[in-house]
Amino acid sequence: MAVHHAIAARAHEPATTHAQDKPTLRLVTCGSVDDGKSTLVGRLLYDSKMLLDDQLDALSADSKVAGTTGPALDFALLVDGLQAEREQGITIDVAYRFFATRRRRFVVADTPGHVQYTRNMATGASQADLAVVLIDARKGVISQTRRHSHILALLGVRHVLVAVNKMDLVGFDADRFTAIAIAFRTMAGQLGIADVQCIPVVACDGDNIINGSARMPWYDGPSVMDHLEQVDVSDGIASRPFRFPVQWVNRPNAEFRGFSGRVAGGAIRCGDPVVVQPSGRRSRVSGIVTADGRLQQAVSGQSVTLLLADEIDASRGDVLTSGTAPLVTDHITAQLIWFDDEAMRPGRRYLLKSGTSSIGATVATMKHRVDIETMAQEAASTLDANEIGCVEIALDRPLVCDAYRDNRDLGSFILIDPFSRHTVAAGLIDAPLRRPANISWHPTTVDKSVRARLKQQKPCVLWLTGLSGAGKSTIANLVDRRLCELGRHTALLDGDNLRHGINRDLGFTPEARVENIRRVTEIAALFVEAGLITLVSLISPFRADRAMARKRFAEGEFIEVHVATALATCEARDPKGLYKRARAGELSNFTGIDQAYETPESPDITIDGAVLSAEAAAELIVRHLRAHHYV
Repeated sequence: MAVHHAIAARAHEPATTHAQDKPTLRLVTCGSVDDGKSTLVGRLLYDSKMLLDDQLDALSADSKVAGTTGPALDFALLVDGLQAEREQGITIDVAYRFFATRRRRFVVADTPGHVQYTRNMATGASQADLAVVLIDARKGVISQTRRHSHILALLGVRHVLVAVNKMDLVGFDADRFTAIAIAFRTMAGQLGIADVQCIPVVACDGDNIINGSARMPWYDGPSVMDHLEQVDVSDGIASRPFRFPVQWVNRPNAEFRGFSGRVAGGAIRCGDPVVVQPSGRRSRVSGIVTADGRLQQAVSGQSVTLLLADEIDASRGDVLTSGTAPLVTDHITAQLIWFDDEAMRPGRRYLLKSGTSSIGATVATMKHRVDIETMAQEAASTLDANEIGCVEIALDRPLVCDAYRDNRDLGSFILIDPFSRHTVAAGLIDAPLRRPANISWHPTTVDKSVRARLKQQKPCVLWLTGLSGAGKSTIANLVDRRLCELGRHTALLDGDNLRHGINRDLGFTPEARVENIRRVTEIAALFVEAGLITLVSLISPFRADRAMARKRFAEGEFIEVHVATALATCEARDPKGLYKRARAGELSNFTGIDQAYETPESPDITIDGAVLSAEAAAELIVRHLRAHHYV
């Protein structure tokens, strides 16, 4: 709150004028394991005289204890700060280092090379202007080089310095360097990376890092530092349309109301008109306030508070814009970099976070997966950890966004698993998918409430879940019969029966199960709309899919019934002989054998199939319906 009051108090003060800062270059180092990324960064810091005496003393001491270079200084230790990194001689986390020369300031993100830490590499590269790709001269361009390069291209990093390291281990062979440079440039061309500078180096010895190398007289290009100081990475973002995602509404008192955030593109001046998206309301900027006072203009990258001339309803997640309008859509196509060990499944629900917005999302369609070895697009139904592909995503409500190529901030997002809270993917928006403008919801006079009154019952879904052989279908049939005896109107959707008709094209893979449940959920929703008490009997093994089904219905309309019969009991019953076939390897993706069943965490009704008979279980469910006035 003190910060809020400070900004408000300085709203009428002019901002202090500072000397023009040196231009800043944000760069990321990437490449495969043990290619020398951390060593190169450490050598840059050491040779540019950016280390203090106590840091040099610490480096010398650490090199004796945890170094991998014998008696010499191990420059990788300057950035490998985690104990696990030093013990294994690898980079795990993203290490950020800052240094400056007379020409430029540098922000370096040193990223890990292991495949399992691909998410950390993508994080480090997401804000980079330039990438330094390390390649071991002995190995050349390998799978991890291609994977990181593809991610760089997706993230819009268009300037790449290829440091072909460990040239001493190939006898400073110029032909070897040339072959690697040609291979990388060919791949970069396929990915759309036009600016590539290849430099042969020996990072640990400093060859071609700051100064030229006497051991490679055949190379007459720039050193690494020369190139970093001179490369032009300007992308003209300040001249692009104005974008300002609102982070929070700053209202410390009744006299001050501003919208705080960081300019994500373009520039804005006092008096300029703005549009609040997605509402479309218009106003103009009456003031630009910072902790240092009032400004006349704010440009991309600045954090400011904007004052508007009109009282407009805007809050976190809204975007103030001017110029070309952004996209406002609830359906997008995007490139997805999958991080999680659990595979992506179309139809599964996630939380999408983009800028300051958080929206429920579903991966609707998998369009293709990228083969990292060949860069070819191949048909696929899912993505495994560290794979890249193109998907269509349906959103719960409209998102204000831009294509990633136009604006990094509004064109990128992450997907979060709503149960584990893990970040499972990073995404880059290609384009919106516009729904046909001539299709709209047609209102009807006779709705669910009218039909419920006619039937004198409260429509709902009884969702019976459990292992094969648990007794779901038997119990559902008995409940259906009992409700009919009471004069109630019902419908029964049995998983096996549905696979003879509408779901006959689906298998039993996790992806097919997701689609199976989606279809059954939509059918059940139609029956509930008709005023029916709908019984669903499905194994439905995954919590996320059952949660997706619950979300489709109004509060109180979804009753989850867990038929909690133990696996051993189900297998002993084995009424269809399926467990026997699964144990013999004749059936794959069989729940309980080679596919997990995720037990409901808080079902509305739990039935112990080993204790209650099917008749007693059915009566228990009917009593629940009566107690809660469904019948």
